[in-house]
Amino acid sequence: MNLHFADYLIIAVYFLFVVSVGFIIKKRIKSSNDFLSSNRNIPLWITSLAFISANLGAQEVLGMVASGAKYGIMTVHFYWVGAIFAMVFLGVFMMPFYYGSKARSVPEYLSMRFDEKTRGLNAITFAVMTVFSSGISLYALAKLLEVILHWDFDVSIWLAAGIVMAYTFLGGLTSAVYNEVLQFFLIVLGFTPLVIVALHDAGGWSTIKASLPPQYTHAWKYMGNADTNPMGINFMSLIFGLGFVMSFGYWCTDFLVVQRAMMARNMSAAQRTPIIAAIPKMLMPIIVVLPGVIAITLMQPALASKGYSIPQDASGGLDYTMTLPSLIAHYYPTGLLGVGITAFIASFMSGMAGNVTAFNSVFTYDIYQSYFVKNKSDRHYLMVGKAVTVAGILLSIVTAYIAKSFNNINDFLQLVFSFVNGPLFATFLLGMFWKRTTSDGAFWGLVAGTLAAACTHGLTIAEGKGGWIYPWYEISSGMGQAFIVASVSWIANFCTTILVSLITKPKPEEELQGLVYSLTVKQSYFGNKWHQKVVPLAIILIVVTLILNIIFF
Repeated sequence: MNLHFADYLIIAVYFLFVVSVGFIIKKRIKSSNDFLSSNRNIPLWITSLAFISANLGAQEVLGMVASGAKYGIMTVHFYWVGAIFAMVFLGVFMMPFYYGSKARSVPEYLSMRFDEKTRGLNAITFAVMTVFSSGISLYALAKLLEVILHWDFDVSIWLAAGIVMAYTFLGGLTSAVYNEVLQFFLIVLGFTPLVIVALHDAGGWSTIKASLPPQYTHAWKYMGNADTNPMGINFMSLIFGLGFVMSFGYWCTDFLVVQRAMMARNMSAAQRTPIIAAIPKMLMPIIVVLPGVIAITLMQPALASKGYSIPQDASGGLDYTMTLPSLIAHYYPTGLLGVGITAFIASFMSGMAGNVTAFNSVFTYDIYQSYFVKNKSDRHYLMVGKAVTVAGILLSIVTAYIAKSFNNINDFLQLVFSFVNGPLFATFLLGMFWKRTTSDGAFWGLVAGTLAAACTHGLTIAEGKGGWIYPWYEISSGMGQAFIVASVSWIANFCTTILVSLITKPKPEEELQGLVYSLTVKQSYFGNKWHQKVVPLAIILIVVTLILNIIFF
């Protein structure tokens, strides 16, 4: 790609704007709650867009386009199976506990429901995971700019990290959230013209269906056997591994996204945040899956005259990660190219900032204040939160350079997710809906789930990965392996938690008020219009999602 003055000007204006937001928000930061949790004072439309934007980082924008090219329309399962139902469940059933308990973080809720050892285990694993994810976003951005624009790798890392540090240090979580909303619109506006132009160039959906093998244009039809679809999984692995364990484990327990709903002004807004966010999430495959399907269509012999091809990697195969950059380079002229690159940068920085703000909240509240320095002034924790923000950025830079030595970062991140969030959802499911769940049961369930994930990965191998104990069973794809690891870890946690809980003493019921479903007063919304009620919105979303699955069956 060759950028011109107009393109660089657009990028520069974006950098200037996001830093300016930090300076504007800085005046509102008076306490540690303002800095770390926005003091529960963010409007519903902001929390909803921030909720989806926190997930709309580098891995989704690049990764889902790449998956669209590699797996076809089956990639929509990450949305219509692996997101919407879990987001609805979070809004209807789980947000009343998070918000009503007045917990400042997911680990703090665990301390209220169970005990400090469970909180500490979750806080430490989550903090490590967020720093690693932040570093991967930073590495991927620098690598992308190096490859497509020939920018220096080191300069790109420090420039992006410096800008994220500036606006998160100045305005904390509030600054990050408002910039996430800006980044959402940039991503949508930056990539929508690409979809329209490329789809027209490919001849429309009818031509795509006629050009590609049918396995690439049907979401469910070829899921009966793992050998008959490009993703290499069957429908049971998909529904349980992705649709239940990984989906609910991420959307319902990952503080990175839950934090955005916890910032809402009241319970009703907190519950509606993930449900309203599910509306654009449902449509996001148009932006991040369809371009990949179009790209692989344009490479078919009948469309060879279009002159497009996905770049090759070092081994001579298709480098699917470069699908979206190559489409932008092929179709975007000067000016619009700057908008597309800015949308790229926005997605990477959004993912990084989201991880950093979640990291500083968890580290300050759930590690530093809980285990090291208690009962200090609010100003002390405000200063610690700012210092942790800087430390988080620096650790992300270190992680980015470590990531430079790996060539399977995306697969590794999927496995990390199956190790951490997969078993964690079993803990939450039992803790919120079975009052007999004990603190010891929750802790040892998490330990058992993580160990089960490690053993499963060690005994299976997929695309050359895993099998470090013994390659006992081969799985056709790394994605399928992650689903299986997540499923086994969840089952191990679920069973262990139940068994240990049955032989240990639970908390008295009076200590579980507002923390367990059967002991929580259900909020009513009498007098509100239907679109202000959680359940009607949830039902509509589920029905529309089912219809979409049927249409693309």
